[in-house]
Amino acid sequence: MEQPPDRTVHWQPDFPVNARLTLASLRHGGRDPAHRVEPDGTVWRAALTATGPVTYRIRQQRLDDLLIEAWGPGAAGLAESIRDELGAGDRPEDFHPEHPLLRQAQRRLVGLRIPATRRLFEALVPAVIEQRVVGLDAAAGWTRLVRIHGSSAPAPGPAPAGMIVPPAPAVWERIPSWDWRQAGIDLQRSRTVTLAARHAARLDRAAADPAAAYRLMAALPGVGAWTAAQVGHRALGDADALPVGDYHLGRMTGIALLGRPLEDDEIEDFYEQWRPHRYRVVRLLELTPGAAPRRAPRAPRNRPLH
Repeated sequence: MEQPPDRTVHWQPDFPVNARLTLASLRHGGRDPAHRVEPDGTVWRAALTATGPVTYRIRQQRLDDLLIEAWGPGAAGLAESIRDELGAGDRPEDFHPEHPLLRQAQRRLVGLRIPATRRLFEALVPAVIEQRVVGLDAAAGWTRLVRIHGSSAPAPGPAPAGMIVPPAPAVWERIPSWDWRQAGIDLQRSRTVTLAARHAARLDRAAADPAAAYRLMAALPGVGAWTAAQVGHRALGDADALPVGDYHLGRMTGIALLGRPLEDDEIEDFYEQWRPHRYRVVRLLELTPGAAPRRAPRAPRNRPLH
């Protein structure tokens, strides 16, 4: 029997919202125990909010009609923030690209918005784990650590089995070195996560002021422009968070929009034409099949990407 939700939000925005597409950037691999998508597009997530853990379900019949149900101690806080998480503060309607591929992608991906979870530490941990490694390895490391050190998600009857709330900051601090190694995460990245965990409360408070959040992240050893951009487009709703230093960015962008790969020193100048929507361009390209060859070179394991 399904347990009644602790909080319910019926949101009918006056703009289109595609929850599955919008929240896809928060999913860290197909086996992420904190993010599940059902065949009908229903999204399930587990998170640790300021008021405690929460499991929440997002269902929609139309792009302007969403039902959000939340269970657990964090349900009230989630109900207050879920509209931002679904991109209520984003302004995709202000983006008018001239390139036909981007225009077509924008028309095809109606309802895609940039999320703002406001849970900055939650977004920073996987971003650090993703440094200098290919995506599959990062996702495997994240999944392993969350399964071992996370906590069972508040469990309403219909929730997918095995959902787990990511570890609290104090738990990340205590993860032993051998668990990091078995997850494929080197000493530099584990130290960065541990240090960030000590400042988790300050980081989350700073999420209300993106400029302050970026300054605080820049002051953390091991957190550079690439990592901050990953946090920016997940936790801060920053549609301009260009992931400078991404190994595939120049190739993907150049081949899709120019017919040739961009050199590293060309990328920022090329993207200036789309400010303040530079990350939006990246996301549209990522979600466009065939926009760039799939057989791009893999990121070398020792390439600095933070």
